[in-house]
Amino acid sequence: MLPSIFRRIFRRKKEEKKASVEPAKKMTELEELCGDDKETYEALFPVMFLDPRKIETPMKQAADNAKKREKENDVAGSRMWYEVAGGLAIYEGNVQKVIEYYGGAERVTGQKYSILKNPEKAVAKAQEYYKKYLA
Repeated sequence: MLPSIFRRIFRRKKEEKKASVEPAKKMTELEELCGDDKETYEALFPVMFLDPRKIETPMKQAADNAKKREKENDVAGSRMWYEVAGGLAIYEGNVQKVIEYYGGAERVTGQKYSILKNPEKAVAKAQEYYKKYLA
């Protein structure tokens, strides 16, 4: 009976040690770049392509597809194409097109895009990311 008591005592200590050691959360490159600016990070995270070079559709074609789908009352298709065009506009650093395309997606769906709160700052951070990590 005595050895089982010792097992329980030592097992608890091991379990407590395991519970107290938590792995550190590794920050993504975008989080590191944005630093304390959580607003810009939260604006870019859902809309920014990490490697837009892999998208074969040009921005203009994506925008045309979005407008076509919007005329056909295809909300999901229109939203998707506006987001693709907007993501490519972020990559190109074109703030006016970002506003136009995410504004279109917002108009079609009623969903708010936080990138539209301060698009100049968000696009500037995205450009820093692309210059650093896609060079």
